[in-house]
Amino acid sequence: MNATPSAKTSVARPSPGRDRTRRRAVLSAVLFVPATLAAILLALSSEQASVCITYGEQCDRGLPDWLLRWGAGLAAAAFLAALAAPAARMRRAALAAQILAEATALLVILSHR
Repeated sequence: MNATPSAKTSVARPSPGRDRTRRRAVLSAVLFVPATLAAILLALSSEQASVCITYGEQCDRGLPDWLLRWGAGLAAAAFLAALAAPAARMRRAALAAQILAEATALLVILSHR
């Protein structure tokens, strides 16, 4: 009997398809840019925004601007956490926080009519 391991023995590696949290975080961050542009276009194409831009009347501020900054900042921090966290559970929580923060930022943009 040979005590050395055979060439067929391989190191057990986790399957690459098991945790796709990092890939989803990157996809969410990349898609946030066109979603933001689409939300801005939708907000500017409303009738009230047209009157506001053209005549300076009926200008409504919508939700506060600090909410947009906090939403985008929290999304960026959660994105970094989703990429850097060692545990899958932490990455999933960071991804959920990232998606919620991005949705909040988009809703703030849409509230400016």
